[in-house]
Amino acid sequence: AVHWNIYLLLFRDKSELYVKVIFFSIEFVFQLPTKVKRMELDPDIVKEFENLEVATKPPSEEELREFDVNAPLQTAIKFQHPTYSTIPKFFHAPPPQNNTLRQNLRKEAHSLFLQKRSQELLDNDELGALWTLLEKHCTQVTPLGQQLISYDDYQKLLEAVSIKCRKYLTARLYAKLQCHSMYPGKVEIVSIFNYTMRKVWLTQGRIGLSFYDEIGQGYLREIDMENYIIDIIPTLAQISSCVQPSFQSFYVCTVVKKFFFFLDPLHTGRIRIRDILASGLLTELLELRDEETPKESQEQNWFSMPSVLTVYGNYLNLDKDHNGMLSKQELAGYGSGTLTSVFLDRVFDECRTFDGEMDYKTFLDFVLALDNRHEPQSLHYLFRILDVQHKGYLTAQTLHYFFKGIQEQINAVNAEAVNFEDLKDEIFDMVKSKDPYKITLQDLINCGQAETVVSILIEFHKFWAYENREDGSHNV
Repeated sequence: AVHWNIYLLLFRDKSELYVKVIFFSIEFVFQLPTKVKRMELDPDIVKEFENLEVATKPPSEEELREFDVNAPLQTAIKFQHPTYSTIPKFFHAPPPQNNTLRQNLRKEAHSLFLQKRSQELLDNDELGALWTLLEKHCTQVTPLGQQLISYDDYQKLLEAVSIKCRKYLTARLYAKLQCHSMYPGKVEIVSIFNYTMRKVWLTQGRIGLSFYDEIGQGYLREIDMENYIIDIIPTLAQISSCVQPSFQSFYVCTVVKKFFFFLDPLHTGRIRIRDILASGLLTELLELRDEETPKESQEQNWFSMPSVLTVYGNYLNLDKDHNGMLSKQELAGYGSGTLTSVFLDRVFDECRTFDGEMDYKTFLDFVLALDNRHEPQSLHYLFRILDVQHKGYLTAQTLHYFFKGIQEQINAVNAEAVNFEDLKDEIFDMVKSKDPYKITLQDLINCGQAETVVSILIEFHKFWAYENREDGSHNV
């Protein structure tokens, strides 16, 4: 500490960070062995030492006596660049949570901004008027009935539409559509109209989601997403007419879990609004506004009531002791009932459990991963379970560890034994990993055979179907 304070006196005009660098550099050199000290120093460092501005006279005895060892260090002098007065500040940190006044002010300003943006959107009447004007300025109708518009007529259209609509119909839009048009020099008017409708819908969706962005940073937390789903349930005709108040929380949980499973695979606890819009999941959810939808389409939609009831019903059926949680033995009955014990052990090792049992939220992650094994997010989930040693890759030893679970079920049904070496070679041939002895998550994603590779390691039913794929004998 005394040495440090003396250095502060010597380098009086330097910042604290600058003095620290010099201090530790000198201390480091003094502590080196003699042979190491003789080695050649970096010329740039030598030059910096030569240009140091050190006090010419040593500190006096009075200064040393009055110097307080425990005094706080001098803060670095902030350098104010001339451009700071002309370049506007583009980032403003959110106010602290305990500052209620600033928090309320930010929320009110955010709400007013979103309301203003909402007023700039085209409503149904304005969209109808746009279509009428597009038909009026149609340049040509093809024998197949496509209505085309040239750029000259497009310019006339811009003069006829409202100012709100003109913001969507730009010259750049026409150029982009022209690049994909099959008719040189012309664009289909339906392409222009579809673009405008989709632009309005996406902007409307972003504004709607932004109202639930409590932090104001462009993302939604799980509680924010739950509030959004609760508020739009009355607008979903297929849900509002049949969901019971006691079941609403389970429905919301099931819906939100899919958003976070696919858009937050790293479990950061938040998802960006722009990712929600780009994913297509919100479109799938809002399809439930239509009152009449084929039953087949409802079953394929994760957010539909039949689909949610199926998942929740499976959970209740697996819960044999009716304690609201699933044990390892209960989860073993999921799907075909042939998930290996080795895989299930790893699931309960890696996933969040409560006293060794799985709750509904963890079960939803499990279902989404197994039902979408071809998706990168599911592979990320399953790879974490397969990577027993947490090395970031799978080896032949890892594959053999999971094959033991398959071998147990082979012996249980007295089926013909399978040579592991042959299976290992087939897996590495399918993956074609960069390292011939290691399989990474990216190798699995890139190979296009990840669903098959994962399935034959964790589920006997899938393994047997793969093993007998040529003769078509899938029955044990």
